[in-house]
Amino acid sequence: MARIIVVTSGKGGVGKTTSTANIGMALASRGNKIAVLDADFGLRNLDLLLGLENRIVYTALDVMSGECTLDDALVKDKRQPNLALLPAAQNRTKDAVNTDQMRQLVTDLGQRYEYVLIDCPAGIEMGFKNAIIAAKEAVIVTTPEISAVRDADRVIGLLEAHSIKKIHLIVNRIRPAMVQANNMMSVQDVQEILAIPILGIVPDDEKVIVSTNRGEPLVLGGSNSLAAIAYNNIARRLEGETVPFLTLESAPEGLWERLRHFFGKKSG
Repeated sequence: MARIIVVTSGKGGVGKTTSTANIGMALASRGNKIAVLDADFGLRNLDLLLGLENRIVYTALDVMSGECTLDDALVKDKRQPNLALLPAAQNRTKDAVNTDQMRQLVTDLGQRYEYVLIDCPAGIEMGFKNAIIAAKEAVIVTTPEISAVRDADRVIGLLEAHSIKKIHLIVNRIRPAMVQANNMMSVQDVQEILAIPILGIVPDDEKVIVSTNRGEPLVLGGSNSLAAIAYNNIARRLEGETVPFLTLESAPEGLWERLRHFFGKKSG
């Protein structure tokens, strides 16, 4: 049985697509057959981050409409043959797809691959509903910012309401110096607010921007950057390994007390 995992957040710009690309590539490099599905119809980007944009002929929407087969639309990564991308359509909106179509598409992918990673669009409207409809697990990606964490908290409630109980957290773009200077939430702060298990901690790393612009996921080239190590560790944890987390210091108590007040949670 395939593991069908939606990568989501609520808020845009927190690193969902970067996480999907790197986790998918890391899992593939460990010998797993991986399908990554871009569920952001109208605003696809997963193909760019994987460097596969020039090889797209058909999209997920073409499969759903019967214009091509699933095999026709899947784009195999020549650098990592265990990974395949099913791209979203760029010229159609999220409303062009319904939940029944998405459920069938993901089910078909699950019969061919060991992991199906679904890159969820921002927001909690139709695109979100389509992305989560067939998922069995979820990975919440957030940055340590109040607005991102609040949106993530909302999304967790929606996932649970859709009977997705296995939910894990990635805290992205942590800057230890800012945490120590009382200018950024710590990982512990975020986890206590969201109350779901941590899957990974990804430090802020300029090499992520470079890899994105080049269409080469950090984990692909054996990069020794902290972000690449973090994504490889996330893949290992998904497979059940016990891997120590990158060590980052907690924020001073003053910031946490303000955050408790913001989220309406009592201290003590």
